[in-house]
Amino acid sequence: MISSLQTITVMVDDLSMFGQDPWWLVLTKAVIIFLILVLLTLFNIWWERRVVARMQHRIGPNVHGPFGLLQSLADGAKLMFKEDIIPKAADKLVFVMAPILSAVPAFVTFSVIPFGPEVGLPFTDRTTPLQLTDMPVAVLFVLAIASIGIYGIVLGGWSSGSTYSLLGGLRSSAQMISYEIAMGLALVAVFLYAGSLSTSEIVAAQDDLWFGLILAPSFVIYTISMVGETQRAPFDLPEAEGELVGGFHTEYSSIKFAMFFLAEYINMAMVSALATTLFLGGWHAPFWIDRVWEGANEGYVPLIWFFGKVLFFVFIFIWLRGSLPRLRYDQFMAFGWKRLIPIALLWIIAVATIRAISLDGGIDRQYLLIGIGILAVLFLVLFFFGEDKLEEEARGPAEATEGGFPIPAMPSGGPVRGAAAPLTFDVPGSPVHSSAAPGPESGPESGPDARKEAPADG
Repeated sequence: MISSLQTITVMVDDLSMFGQDPWWLVLTKAVIIFLILVLLTLFNIWWERRVVARMQHRIGPNVHGPFGLLQSLADGAKLMFKEDIIPKAADKLVFVMAPILSAVPAFVTFSVIPFGPEVGLPFTDRTTPLQLTDMPVAVLFVLAIASIGIYGIVLGGWSSGSTYSLLGGLRSSAQMISYEIAMGLALVAVFLYAGSLSTSEIVAAQDDLWFGLILAPSFVIYTISMVGETQRAPFDLPEAEGELVGGFHTEYSSIKFAMFFLAEYINMAMVSALATTLFLGGWHAPFWIDRVWEGANEGYVPLIWFFGKVLFFVFIFIWLRGSLPRLRYDQFMAFGWKRLIPIALLWIIAVATIRAISLDGGIDRQYLLIGIGILAVLFLVLFFFGEDKLEEEARGPAEATEGGFPIPAMPSGGPVRGAAAPLTFDVPGSPVHSSAAPGPESGPESGPDARKEAPADG
């Protein structure tokens, strides 16, 4: 009980630096964060086009500005001046508000992300942390605000008055809710080791060793979940152009479409910044550079480490988009519910057990290795031995049904799998033999011989 009170006291003392800034400094921080996110979005669009172009042996944007850096700005200006169309069947108020409801929460989540340590302001004696604010439940705040963005996508699909948009909105809601569960479970192990839900406290707890190394399964689960959460390829099912034209934003154009586009890229930066904060030490210097250079974690230098790690995750997003094909929707949902969530639950139990034993007086390394071995076996069983074969055996052979439109009769032995049987033909003049099974209309009057005997028309 005493140790818990001491922990709470330390947390209050560490968070006491927040809430002391004057209004003009808070407003300045908010404006700077807004400008950084807008500029980062323009850069990420250009970077994605250049990286994917290089993967596909193309050049990419290289005309507007140095290295084509102004291409994203030109595209944004083009979208602003395009014709703004509202469908006749749309709910106009909801149709207009949906993009705003999707973009605003993406900006708000960065209010609790620590960009660096406490620094001194130029030309003044005041010091302030490179973070807008912090709270004891900052990570839960990020997850809660990010969930509001789902409403913008769902309402945008519903208010469009289009079937494709509605299906895209429903897909988006199911996908984001499903993968938010896996994402939240992946963060529980971080909370257990850090002893706090404050973002600045979690960064401070990784001063010596990153949680991405000691909690590798949580890191992997979070990385997969953040791709599904942001609806990026290969998990971009809500806007699958081969199935839903454009998904939830099919009917959107001009600046409202640009708002959805902006929300997607800011959410991509948000989950990357959260992964950096929770698993890669936040603004701390990588590879123990601070052991060699004492000023690596002081002043404004940590901004370089923070944005370098964020851009690393953005590159992972781009790499996946240029490398992997889109998943089928049922496979994607089954992977989230039948793989990620059970593995995350097992990992939480293992981490909580090891953590409890360690706090009670240590743990024998032998037992720790045994536990890791059991988890590895469970991982292999879950990944390499799926339930598809068991379900197929449980179904048994399909019974033949009466044929007719729109459902034809199934083969008596069940669905045909694999390639068709090859056809073999003899030399001309001899009977034709085929290894393929005869069709339902086969008989003495069918086949090539019957065609020879048939009278010619006319």
